[in-house]
Amino acid sequence: MRNIQLVAFDCDGVMFDTTEANKAYYNKILAQFGRPEMDEDQFAYSHMHTADESVAYLFSDKDQFEAAQAYRKTMTYKPFIRYMEIEPFLKPLLKNLRPAYKTAIVTNRTDTMPQVLEEFDLASYFDLVITALDSDRPKPHPDPLIMALEHFKIDPSHAIYVGDSEVDEAAAKAAGVPFVAYDNRSLDAEFHITGLEQIGDILSDNQ
Repeated sequence: MRNIQLVAFDCDGVMFDTTEANKAYYNKILAQFGRPEMDEDQFAYSHMHTADESVAYLFSDKDQFEAAQAYRKTMTYKPFIRYMEIEPFLKPLLKNLRPAYKTAIVTNRTDTMPQVLEEFDLASYFDLVITALDSDRPKPHPDPLIMALEHFKIDPSHAIYVGDSEVDEAAAKAAGVPFVAYDNRSLDAEFHITGLEQIGDILSDNQ
């Protein structure tokens, strides 16, 4: 792995600690239908999957799923953004990366991503943002990462993908992109980091 040209990031768990935000978001939907708050398994699933998949997981009955989806689509994510904690080294890293490297977000978030980028003034730091709305097959399928590679016209070995979940690992491996596991030693990855400042070391060692 040499001549890295693209650094791509997952959003939840990498760019942000979204634990409290996502819990509050899905718990509000559950409460609307008289359901108890998410348990650990439900939260783990919603952390990695799209909003549509998560609501389907939380509401297995077809009619209740459709009602929950309809309610979700009336919601705005803005009230929950205040619970998000930005990774402390994210902006300094992005400032150092550009313009020498292309930067992208590849996330299973859907319509909430624009609000997050606006709230944290991050849009100008990324050359490309791919959400689950942009691909028929979101992660763990490789399609979103392949879209990024094709957009920049680069080989998979010239990119790295920073993620924190099994879904991210599977997508990176299937796309042939070297995987950087963020704060999750259980994942099979080319690199393990505990903070985004360590990306600089990876890049300097692989040029």
